[in-house]
Amino acid sequence: MTYSIKSAAVLGSGVMGSGIAAHLANNGIPVTMLDVVPKDLTDEEKTKGLTLEDQIVRNRIAEQSKKKLLKQKPSPITTKQSLNLIHVGNLEDDIEKLAEVDWIIEVVVENLDIKKKVFANVDKYRKEGTIVSSNTSGISVEAMIEDCSEDMKKHFLGTHFFNPPRYLKLLEVIPTKHTDPSVLSFMKQFGEDVLGKGVVEAKDTPNFIANRIGTYGLLVTVREMQKGGYSVGEVDSVTGPIIGRPKSATFRTLDVVGLDTFHHVAKNVYDQVDHAEEKAVFEIPDFVNQMIEKGWIGAKKRKGFYEKQKDGKIYEINPDTLEFQERKKINSAAVEMAKQQKGSKRKLKALVDAKGDRAGDLVWSVLKPSLLYSAELLGEIADDIVSIDQAMKWGFGWELGPFESWDAIGVRDSVERMKSEGEAIPTWVKNMLDEGFETFYQKDNGNNLYYDNGEYKQQAINNKEVNIRTLKEQKGVIKKNTGASLIDMGDGVALLEFHSQSNAIGLDIIQMVNFAVEEVNKNYKGLVIGNQGKNFCVGANLAMMLMEAQDDNFFELDMVIRQFQNMTMNIKYSDRPVVVAPFNMTLGGGAEVSLPAAAIQASPETYIGLVEFGVGLIPGGGGTKELYLKELRHMPKGIDFDLTKVANNVFEKVATAKVSTSAAEGIQNGFLNSNDRISANPDHVLYDAKQRVIRLYDGGYKKPQREKIPVVGDAGYAAMLMGAKSLQFSGYASAHDVKIAEKLAYVLSGGRIKEGTEIDEQVMLDLEREAFLSLIAEPLTQQRMQHMLVKGKPLRN
Repeated sequence: MTYSIKSAAVLGSGVMGSGIAAHLANNGIPVTMLDVVPKDLTDEEKTKGLTLEDQIVRNRIAEQSKKKLLKQKPSPITTKQSLNLIHVGNLEDDIEKLAEVDWIIEVVVENLDIKKKVFANVDKYRKEGTIVSSNTSGISVEAMIEDCSEDMKKHFLGTHFFNPPRYLKLLEVIPTKHTDPSVLSFMKQFGEDVLGKGVVEAKDTPNFIANRIGTYGLLVTVREMQKGGYSVGEVDSVTGPIIGRPKSATFRTLDVVGLDTFHHVAKNVYDQVDHAEEKAVFEIPDFVNQMIEKGWIGAKKRKGFYEKQKDGKIYEINPDTLEFQERKKINSAAVEMAKQQKGSKRKLKALVDAKGDRAGDLVWSVLKPSLLYSAELLGEIADDIVSIDQAMKWGFGWELGPFESWDAIGVRDSVERMKSEGEAIPTWVKNMLDEGFETFYQKDNGNNLYYDNGEYKQQAINNKEVNIRTLKEQKGVIKKNTGASLIDMGDGVALLEFHSQSNAIGLDIIQMVNFAVEEVNKNYKGLVIGNQGKNFCVGANLAMMLMEAQDDNFFELDMVIRQFQNMTMNIKYSDRPVVVAPFNMTLGGGAEVSLPAAAIQASPETYIGLVEFGVGLIPGGGGTKELYLKELRHMPKGIDFDLTKVANNVFEKVATAKVSTSAAEGIQNGFLNSNDRISANPDHVLYDAKQRVIRLYDGGYKKPQREKIPVVGDAGYAAMLMGAKSLQFSGYASAHDVKIAEKLAYVLSGGRIKEGTEIDEQVMLDLEREAFLSLIAEPLTQQRMQHMLVKGKPLRN
């Protein structure tokens, strides 16, 4: 049977249910979100004379959950328009609507009896072939549907999203013994391609994969903190980024998750496992239970392991006294040594090897049991080590999964150390070492292998997930310098990768872009500009420009800006298509590289904007011009065409340093248009960009012709300047803000000319460059630049 999901229903509208509904809507899937009928009227409803029979009352719970999506931070929705795809109702009046959808997701309270009742009702109304799933975080999916029809059993499985669904990548898919293999296969592919998830198949065991290991690791850390006399802050200082874990480390993570939620997840395992030693680990410490009783459950109550007090400082809890004290960190020789290492693997090994060091001993004491536990669970919770590692990376934000971590510290040496400390080593790990296998993972001619039952096996190859490091190993590098590398992607497409610090654009990247365009025009179908850093590009090299300005090297700055502009024009007028693949922060110069491309292939979480105003400048590399042109093309032509509106829209976006909160919002802000696309899965962006290049080339791509730009001239300049001055008079803008705005208005108006005059692109580029250079010479702008470099936030002066 061929499956297709064009619409869905979510049963339950709590934080998780509404979050899943939002994620589906973000990806263009209409959702019917249902919840229970209220049993009581609110005071407001009584005042309005409503009754329990009124539809507005009966749908109240789901409707309120939908409204809350607008207020939640971080936002579960990519644009407000996503809400239009979420339709609310209740589980009594609207249950028949389940016959109209292709996928039904249960997200009700974690109670087996309640879930069984819900699924019995679902079975009555769903049409045959409809896929049904549960978002349970630990209840047996098999037990939920034991009394349901055969068709429902065939089409049923667990789909465990991680919260918040928009941002956390992991989707654990849990089949039952009844699940049709074609349903499982379809849902795994759908989860990856349409929902943008990292999909891992898990077994029907308590808390599945990530929560089972992650909760164990968190509780072990709490135990070792108490045992070793460490403070909450000391633990977090060495269990975060320094070992490849998120900034929230251990206790900040627990605060974000919520101690009530954490308690529930831990108790779920505690109640279901039989092994006494394992059971003991999942027993919540007394001081945590006391915190929960007091309501100190974390971020949602503004008090948990940490509390921000009236003096603005963040304090940590003392587990012995339950009083808050100043945060501490571990500053030891091992910490300093680890900080000097490159990459999480080397940092972790440096800490683990530091025996007798306060930080090293703590890291070893929490890492060791987690590695052993993960190994013991292989076969019980997942069939292979890859699934376990991916689950922990995608669900908990670890850079290294348990087995990758084990490889990093040295398997044989660490096992010998474990043995010397009286630990029992899982049989399969001992056998692996006895048979001469020294690592869990290995590379062979660019292929990724993993250990499995006496041999190394090839990891499943997903052609949609382009790995730049693997590309370099397999194809080599065409040319590189300190800022960028040009790589052959295969199929006649080249990739230009930025790899400068923060991917900031300097002369080295400019030179490589120009070389890449020239090389591609001779020998390739087209070019992708993309990378796999933390952010696509945070802009031009601000420190370099400030230094040149402070040294009065304006001739050199003029040369750099001219070269930057020539680079963006080369991208635009390349004979072969250039597709840019932005993701995460795509700011300033990053946006200026993207805007002139033949097409943009964006990641869903692309935060794009021209932010130069925040450091006292305006875009100097063609960004203002290109955003104006995109806005111009987007404006409907005809009698309602309003050139002033185009200029004002761009003026507002640049002057307020507007940054999109998603790629979808980037479309609304004019940074992306009908030529551009958004990849549902961020790991597919480079593959999709490559395919876009090929389609453009095969479709007979012709580079754009140079165009004349109609501008608003004197009248538009005056209107924009008046808007800026009114903000100054209202106290919302400083005199220097108005000076920057005046320069921006002058560029957008095309100079002091007649409204409707058409100017060449180069004229606007020259105006941009002149404005940029005059502003960077201003002491107040240099203060703003210095403040941003030192403090990481804008200065209003």
